[in-house]
Amino acid sequence: MGKTVIMFPGQGAQKIGMSQEFYEKYKVSRDCFEKAENVTGLDMTNLIFKENENLDKTEYTQIALYTAEMAAFYAGVEEGLTFDCAIGLSLGEYSAMTACGAIDFEDCASLVRNRGIYMETAVPDGHGAMAAVIGLDSGKIEEVICHSGLDNVGIANYNCPGQIVISGEVENITKIMEDLKNVGAKRVLKLNVSGPFHSPMLAQAGEKLKKDLEKVNITSPHIPYYANYTAELIDKNTSTEYIKSILSKQVSGSVRFEQSVRKLIESGFDRFIEIGPGDTLTGFVKRIAKDMKVEGLVYEKI
Repeated sequence: MGKTVIMFPGQGAQKIGMSQEFYEKYKVSRDCFEKAENVTGLDMTNLIFKENENLDKTEYTQIALYTAEMAAFYAGVEEGLTFDCAIGLSLGEYSAMTACGAIDFEDCASLVRNRGIYMETAVPDGHGAMAAVIGLDSGKIEEVICHSGLDNVGIANYNCPGQIVISGEVENITKIMEDLKNVGAKRVLKLNVSGPFHSPMLAQAGEKLKKDLEKVNITSPHIPYYANYTAELIDKNTSTEYIKSILSKQVSGSVRFEQSVRKLIESGFDRFIEIGPGDTLTGFVKRIAKDMKVEGLVYEKI
């Protein structure tokens, strides 16, 4: 076995009952729920374990997903989990930071709670949209967006070959969707989300988060992780000022998951463990590895 990377999913992976099995079995997992509740004032067990409408609302989704992911992570550590690097998708980057020792749980829970609120309220309902583009090269998508001359639209997520997410002002997204179909996209599907996440329209949310980041104690990580905004390795030599800067920019910038995974594979990582609900990231990695003509990777789930 070579090197292990742990992966944390982002918004959209949430589901009722996530990490309940860890909550019931491990004290370290219950502690995550208790600490998150103390920081936010939210009833985390009701939010995550019982049927409700709030779990799919961004201002609640992010803190719920962060709590559930860390509950699963600490249970894994108690059972002997070790790893050499981490990566997260959007919100999942905060779980990766915590796992790697760059920030403590309570400080991160406070940040994540505010991040969700800022992103939820940044753009009035109905003004923004996101769409998944299937079966079209990212370079072609970038070209179509560039040549459109439209503002407030861009690539939100580079997930894997053949799956890119675009985000921005609703009328512009609708027009770009037609343009992308005309140049060969197999499908372009508008997503059921509450805002144009990771688009220029979220710049104000990033500025609000920046003020919170200035007050929080973030350190260089003990274990390295990859940053969404730059697809760069963040390690013990990375300044805390830089980490805070790219976190504030991540809100309105592209999530470069595919680029980060390619670097991980090229660096010899061959064991990918997805922590949290679902297996979306594992699916992305398999498609990236196939595109790179790499075989023999090991996939696990916590």
